[in-house]
Order: sequence, then structure tokens, then C-alpha cells
Amino acid sequence: MRAIRLSVTALTAALALTACGGGGSSDGAKSKSGSGCAVGKVSVQAGGSTSEAPAAGDTGQVVVSMTNQSAPCTLEGFPHVKVEQTGGPSVVLKPQQGAKAQKLKLAKGDSATFTVTYVRGADGDAKSLKAASMAVTLPGSDHAQVIPWKYGPIAGRTGQSDPNASVGAFQQAGD
Repeated sequence: MRAIRLSVTALTAALALTACGGGGSSDGAKSKSGSGCAVGKVSVQAGGSTSEAPAAGDTGQVVVSMTNQSAPCTLEGFPHVKVEQTGGPSVVLKPQQGAKAQKLKLAKGDSATFTVTYVRGADGDAKSLKAASMAVTLPGSDHAQVIPWKYGPIAGRTGQSDPNASVGAFQQAGD
């Protein structure tokens, strides 16, 4: 008898959770937990504590910071960074090996950062990307912020479509 009660209780709990986790969402749920952050509601810019690679073969880090200008929102996953180059195809950077995505909630005025790590390429090297800008899109958003790339060419591992660069996870900034 006890086994039947536990089974019924477990089945009831499972059905209740299934009913709550349906594909739809309500605006009420979004307003409590915040929706995804989007460019336009969150300012996005490069700079700050950026460490530019001085010469070919050196590693540099470009810090991208963002500040929420609107209602609370959530950053979950990795930023999508596409490097646009002069005279070549654009290339999407992969997440940094071993990096773990974090879920960050940003209230109005809160800030977060992520880092683009790259190896500087040699000028004129056929494998190097002639980076002109990077288009940053936040998870769950379709809008990108285009940021000029002022840090020299990016080395390619095997060619321009395989850049020696990666994107780090979001980090809470400030206090």
C-alpha cells in the first residue's frame, strides 16, 4: 500500500512539473525573472582593461563590457561574436576551451563583461584575418552591436576560417 502511495505521489509531482514546463511562457513569468538582455537595452562597448597584443604571435585580450540600461534581464550562455574582415569572409569565434557559461541577472545599471582572447597575426600573412570589426550579439537576441577592431590582424591556425581567437564567459562586473 505504501509503495502505491509513493508511486502516485511521484506521478502527480511529475505531471505537475510537466504542466509548468510547457513550451509557452507568460509575460508574468518574464517580468519576475527578467527576459534575455538585448543590444539597445544593454550598452555594449570594447575597451577598459583591454590588453592589446603588441606583435605577431603575442596574445591579447579585448574586454567587452555591457551595462543594462533598461528593465532587469538575464545573460545566459556565451556571447556570439562574429569577426568581420576586410576582403574576406566573416568568422564566428568559438567559446574559450574549458569556459563554463554562467547565468547572470542584470538589474538596471548592473554591468557584466566578457573577454575575446586572440593571437595577433602577421601583416600580410595569408592565414591571418584582416579584422575590421566584431559584431556582438547577446544570447537570445537578434540585434548586434558592431565594434571596430583596432587590435591588428588575428592569426589563423590553419587559415582565415580557423582564427586563433575565442570568447570567454560572461562575468559580473562592479561590486
